[in-house]
Amino acid sequence: MNKSKTLLLKEVIAILASYGIVKVTDFQLLSGGSENSNFLVKTPTRDYVLTICEQKSFEEAENLARLLDYLRVAGFKTSVVVKSLKQELVTTYKTKPVMVKEFLEGEILENLSLELLEFTGGELARLHQIPPPKYLPTRLGYGIETFKEVQRYAAETPFAVWLANIEKIVKPILTKKLPKSLIHSDLFHSNVIIDQTTNTACIMDFEEAAYYYRVFDIGMTIVGLCSQGKQIDRTKMKWFLKGYNMESPLQESEKSALKTMTLYAASAMCFWRHRNFNYTIPNEDMKDHYQELQAIAKDIKQIPAEFFLL
Repeated sequence: MNKSKTLLLKEVIAILASYGIVKVTDFQLLSGGSENSNFLVKTPTRDYVLTICEQKSFEEAENLARLLDYLRVAGFKTSVVVKSLKQELVTTYKTKPVMVKEFLEGEILENLSLELLEFTGGELARLHQIPPPKYLPTRLGYGIETFKEVQRYAAETPFAVWLANIEKIVKPILTKKLPKSLIHSDLFHSNVIIDQTTNTACIMDFEEAAYYYRVFDIGMTIVGLCSQGKQIDRTKMKWFLKGYNMESPLQESEKSALKTMTLYAASAMCFWRHRNFNYTIPNEDMKDHYQELQAIAKDIKQIPAEFFLL
């Protein structure tokens, strides 16, 4: 078990002292991936999330914190990073980067209403209109540029053949002049906090943010929020796209590319799961987790192109 996941109360108090947070009433480990250890910390006045970055360098953690603060200044609602008494966005604990964020009230829902999908579409469009900061990466850690890595651990397998065929479909689209923007690139249910009182959604977790094709981000969100089992829910997709287009209409080049880019998004995330659980961090229980997204990609190929247009 990672040492950060076994923090004692006195260690939490010591970390938070540099932020001027001196009274902790309770704390608990939050569920999450291997990249971070997240703790919900309760105080008499406010709740916080203490994040210890297990795999990020200090520079990577600082760029993420800078982005969250940049979005706050731009008026985009997401996680708010708390600065230390020395005005630092990131500190360290046993050489690991540490961030403290204000806890976002709300809940994660696996099945968003049509109205919430429309609202989230508008939020994503607003995100895409914020000028991208220069420190954003310009490629994805699981994008088409990395597909060749499958040859390291699964060469000549059915999955490698399938991925190569996807690459042949997607590459011609990427030669077109598709608009790029600041994108989230990982907008699944677990990264959306819902306030059911106001029926609004808040996009969080910008770990995979990049400067990349905005239509890829739209496609990824269709996969992440509009899929039902192993298929895309056409009605949900229409409501999400309606919300996006009301805020920022898609260009004609994006409309014609949306089906292929949605296929790309599903396949790229499928590749990430395959690589992560079969090679990077082998996990017997999760090794077939990629198959759900592979089925979704198959469904996308069967959807008539006009379903992706309003």
